[in-house]
Amino acid sequence: MSFAPQIKIPATYMRGGTSKGVFFKLDDLPERAQVAGQARDQLLLRVIGSPDPYGKQIDGMGAATSSTSKTVILAKSSQAEHDVDYLFGQVSIDKAFVDWSGNCGNLTAAVGSFAISNGLVAAERIPENGICTVRIWQANIQKTIIAHVPVTNGQVQETGDFELDGVTFPAAEVQIEFLDPADDGEDGGAMFPTGNLVDTLEVPEIGTFQATLINAGIPTIFLNAEDIGYQGTELQEAINGDAAALARFEKIRAYGAVKMGLIKDISEAANRQHTPKVAFVSKPKAYTSSSGKQVTETDADLLVRALSMGKLHHAMMGTAAVAIGTAAAIPNTLVNLAAGGGEREAVRFGHPSGTLRVGAQALSENGQWVVKKAIMSRSARVLMEGWVRVPADSF
Repeated sequence: MSFAPQIKIPATYMRGGTSKGVFFKLDDLPERAQVAGQARDQLLLRVIGSPDPYGKQIDGMGAATSSTSKTVILAKSSQAEHDVDYLFGQVSIDKAFVDWSGNCGNLTAAVGSFAISNGLVAAERIPENGICTVRIWQANIQKTIIAHVPVTNGQVQETGDFELDGVTFPAAEVQIEFLDPADDGEDGGAMFPTGNLVDTLEVPEIGTFQATLINAGIPTIFLNAEDIGYQGTELQEAINGDAAALARFEKIRAYGAVKMGLIKDISEAANRQHTPKVAFVSKPKAYTSSSGKQVTETDADLLVRALSMGKLHHAMMGTAAVAIGTAAAIPNTLVNLAAGGGEREAVRFGHPSGTLRVGAQALSENGQWVVKKAIMSRSARVLMEGWVRVPADSF
């Protein structure tokens, strides 16, 4: 019996923010995987090690969490005034499924660094020393993101003293601007798909809840922690080990997705795992973070816990942070009220690993709220580069 040999594909394994992923240049992929479709999805599934009924991704580059089951494909931009096209694929751990419905804000921090180091940014735009402004076209959501990447002696500077809760070691700070992060809509109401800052969300057999449904950064369903039986100080083990709780959150997510107009029937939610996110908020309280760090009541304006791919996130997704900052800037959303209400251009929120600050500029135009940009800082680092290997008959 003969077996197909393995092929090797140039790739880089990178950390961006509190996530890790496998990065590819589009033209380095096998030809049949350079276009969207089954071959590409099958290739990325095999690279990451999915679907894995054991839930461990032992035979791949994934690490069995939503934060590490990620892939990125980059190319010189086809858009005017942009440097790089950025396509993100969230790979399911236990299902043969790659979700292309949203962005990864954390890995965005690594996109600029990769683009500079791999010839996707014109040489004349890279300073010898200083900050390189990388103009990113986020292809999943059709939005512009600006990454400000430090450069030393013509090379991306990855080391530094910027500390990010959820990441063990300090690194160089990368500031990211999400331009016009809300969804587009002719009626101006797409940031709030229902047109309301707060909705009543009815979930059969679960309950009826107040919810802020927002599409900024990533579609997100915000709930009050107390309404669903939580304090807002929970760490991963309090929720991820509770199968009944996870099932409730998934049902809330499905009904919220229908109300947001993202799907027509709750049965479709299973094939849209990456979006929308579910998050719950509360007023600030003291708690001990997952690293043992003490977060006091005065360290944050509010507390937020968010689920990604069916599990409570260990820190905060970058795109969800954009949603938090945007919602906090708009008076009378649940996020804004948890932060104390009123107008604000920045918010610091507590998450399971610590705290994070995010800014957003919101204003009312013709009776509708718009957000010009959201800003946050992350860091990024190359962990390994070379080739990934996959069986030639696996895609």
